[in-house]
Amino acid sequence: MRRAMQRRLPLAVVSASTSGAEEVRDDTALPGEKPGGGSPLAEFTTLRLGGPATGLVVATSENELVDAVRAADDGGHRLLVLGGGSNLVIADEGFDGHAVRIATRGREYDNVGDGIVQLTAEAGEDWDDVVADSVAQGLGGLECLSGIPGLAGATPVQNVGAYGVEVSELLVSVDLLDRRTGRVRTVRAADLGLTYRSSVLKHSDAAVVLRARFRLHDSGLSAPIRYAELARTLGVEPGERVDAAKARDAVLGLRRGKGMVLDPADHDTWSAGSFFTNPIVPEAELPAALERIAERVGADQRIPQYPAEGGGKLSAAWLIERAGFAKGHRGPGGRVALSSKHTLALTNRGGATTSDLLELAREVRDGVREVFGVTLAPEPVMVDCAL
Repeated sequence: MRRAMQRRLPLAVVSASTSGAEEVRDDTALPGEKPGGGSPLAEFTTLRLGGPATGLVVATSENELVDAVRAADDGGHRLLVLGGGSNLVIADEGFDGHAVRIATRGREYDNVGDGIVQLTAEAGEDWDDVVADSVAQGLGGLECLSGIPGLAGATPVQNVGAYGVEVSELLVSVDLLDRRTGRVRTVRAADLGLTYRSSVLKHSDAAVVLRARFRLHDSGLSAPIRYAELARTLGVEPGERVDAAKARDAVLGLRRGKGMVLDPADHDTWSAGSFFTNPIVPEAELPAALERIAERVGADQRIPQYPAEGGGKLSAAWLIERAGFAKGHRGPGGRVALSSKHTLALTNRGGATTSDLLELAREVRDGVREVFGVTLAPEPVMVDCAL
C-alpha cells in the first residue's frame, strides 16, 4: 500500500444540490464557515461566473466535510457542495444558502492480484493529477481520461468519459455520505445507475461522494484504443493497446487543440467543457430523425451516429455546426461565444454574466431544434438557473 499526498489545485464540482429538508432561513453558520456574502462563487468555477453564497466552508478532511453537510441538513439549510466548478453554472444572483468546498486529499494503491491494482482517490483530489500519477506508476486504464478538469469525486456523478473510455468501465465503488441517514456507506459501481454522462447521483441531493475506487492493470499499457481520432493520432488500428504514457500525451494534445485543457490565459478554456451532451434518439424515432437531417444537409453527407442503449447517439457538435453555428459564434455583446476551437464549448470571453451564457445556450439549442428537430440537453449542473 502506498499513499501519496498531493499539493492543492483548483477544484471541480462534485455535486450541486439542496437538502430535502424544509428550508430554514437564518444566519446560523456551519462548522468552520467563513462569511461568503461578498465573495462570488465565480472564483470557484471554470466559467468564472456566478454570484455569492451565504457562507463558505473549505473541508480538507472527511470529518470536516461530513460535519458541515450534517450541520446544514440538521438545520434545514440549502447547501451547495463545490469542487472546482468545472461542470457548474451558477446564477448571477448566486446561491441563497451555504456552500461547502471539497478539498480532501489522498491516494492509495492496493495490489489485489492477477495484475490488477485498486486505486482509491479522495473526492478532493484533482482528477488529472490522479490520472497522471496512475500512468507514472505504470498502471493502465485511466489514460484516455487525461486532461479532464475536476475532482475525482465528480467522475462517478456524471460518469465522466472521453476518447472511448468511461468511468463506469473502471469504477469499483464509492464511499458516500447518505444525507437521509447522516451515515457513510460504501456503494458498488453496479448500484450507481451509471449511464451516458449520468448516474443516480447526478441532479440529486441524496448523497455526497467522499472517495472513489478504480480497477487498473499493471501492464503499463492503455485500454484498447477505440476512438478513431485518437487511433489516427497514435498511428494504430482501433482496438490496439499502446504505452499508457503515450496515450495520455496524445489525449492531452487533442484536448489542447480543442481548448479543453484549462489555461487561465486562454478564454477558450473559460468554459464548462462540453455544454451539450450528444443526443440519444430512441430507436423508434431514429429513422425519421436521420431522414429529416439528410433532407437539410444533403443525402450525400455522412451523418455521424453511434450505437447507444435504446437508440442511436448523434454528434451534438456536428448538429450545432450544420445548424449554422460556427466556431467562435458570439452571443450577447460578444461577452460569450462558442469556443474558437470546439463548438460544444460555450465560453466566457471576459466580463460575461450567467444570463449572457444562458442566452447563447438557448440560441444554439433552439436553432438545432428548429433545423433538425433534435433537442440538445445541457451537461453542466445548473444552480438556481435554467435554460
